[in-house]
Amino acid sequence: MNPGDNPARPAAIPEPAFADLLTAYRDPHRHYHDIGHIEAMLAELQDCRPLLHDAEAVELAIWFHDAIYDAAAPDNEERSADLARQVLGRRLGQGRLERVATLILATRKHELAGDVGPQERADMAYFLDLDLQILGAEAARFDAYEAAVRREYAHVPETAWRIGRAAVLQRFMARPRLYFSDLFAERLEERARANLARSLAKLTEGEPPQASV
Repeated sequence: MNPGDNPARPAAIPEPAFADLLTAYRDPHRHYHDIGHIEAMLAELQDCRPLLHDAEAVELAIWFHDAIYDAAAPDNEERSADLARQVLGRRLGQGRLERVATLILATRKHELAGDVGPQERADMAYFLDLDLQILGAEAARFDAYEAAVRREYAHVPETAWRIGRAAVLQRFMARPRLYFSDLFAERLEERARANLARSLAKLTEGEPPQASV
């Protein structure tokens, strides 16, 4: 795809709604959760597609999971899932529609839902790993991601940012594995842990180690 070209529109998304999504993801206030993030997930999706049970649901969840993004709001995932239900309701069967919504809602904590079947759980693992692939990026790209997220949270004072962000990263580091799927764990786990450790060292420099949200 050439710079400036629009990504391919999934058949289930009507053209007017797709135009609205592109506008939302190109909002200048988005510095990381933008169209580039969606394109990166879609590009990696191609490697995962043969492994997925419902690739269409995963692709649609990618498109809608950050459709509503306000760094100061606590309910972006719920509102994004509701938007997906509204836009896709007449184009998908109820089962697939709820799979899309469940995937979106899983990004609240980036944890696998315990109340879904094994196939949906497997697809959720790949979807969440796609969303967090940036953690295992090369150091320069990871640092650019960190800076972009900080710009999205520019309204948060520096001390509060350091404490809150460190708490988030510490929760990830405490997991036995950052990535749920073998595919992503084998490819990105080691570098992701190195990136997070480096970021945590910067965030907690000069701060008491027990600081938390």
